[in-house]
Amino acid sequence: MLFSMLLPPMQGYAKDSLSMPPHLIQSVREQDIYEGLRVLGLLECPVLDSLDSQQAYENAKQCVVRLNMGNAYGSGIIWQLTSDAVVIATNAHVLEYWNEETGFVYFSQGYYANARVLGVSQNLDVGFLAAGNDNFSYEELAELRYACVDGSVYENLEQGDAMFCIGAGREVGEMEFHEGTVGELWKYIDLFQNEMLYSYGFAKEGMSGGGAFDGYGHLIGMVAGGTWQNETASVPLPSIIKAYEEITGVTGR
Repeated sequence: MLFSMLLPPMQGYAKDSLSMPPHLIQSVREQDIYEGLRVLGLLECPVLDSLDSQQAYENAKQCVVRLNMGNAYGSGIIWQLTSDAVVIATNAHVLEYWNEETGFVYFSQGYYANARVLGVSQNLDVGFLAAGNDNFSYEELAELRYACVDGSVYENLEQGDAMFCIGAGREVGEMEFHEGTVGELWKYIDLFQNEMLYSYGFAKEGMSGGGAFDGYGHLIGMVAGGTWQNETASVPLPSIIKAYEEITGVTGR
């Protein structure tokens, strides 16, 4: 078994009464609408009640982005929408290619944005980018979706469970979608010097940093590498959460 990191390839007033002062109608700003949706958790990718990987993909792909880095590209996952930025999780080995002057993020909703490195884990193949909200209108922000994260889902995964991986395709706007099954939840892989989510399925160059999801659409990992024998290695969800806490000091997401 020889794993390889999936490095990016080259390439008004009311008039109801004359005797009474007019009623003032308080308008609601787009920013207020966005903040309300965000705080209430209504911008999280929906998940299914019944197993259907194909339909779950249609939901989950909304949170997967493409990272363009000159002649190379990789993938990322919208991890969180904060009051001032869109936080994107990806592999640390992808961020080795990132240049804040020339790199940009392409969102499945059709938007482009610059981003800065928020931080990179010292021990895990995980890092985060932050794309400032000033890259978007509030109407555009309200169209973005972040991944559905539930730690208990990962704990209850079993060998043979359906899963799928999503990553950026070769052309801007294209997505790679590959179904597979769970192998081991914690398998030590030398290349990453960590325990990884080991699964059976296909992944290709450029998908590094993309999402691994269960058949309902819950995020369960981050694609990091694969073999020609249709084996994939992903950073387990608990490790992504740990890396975020390490980098930001924020517990949970």
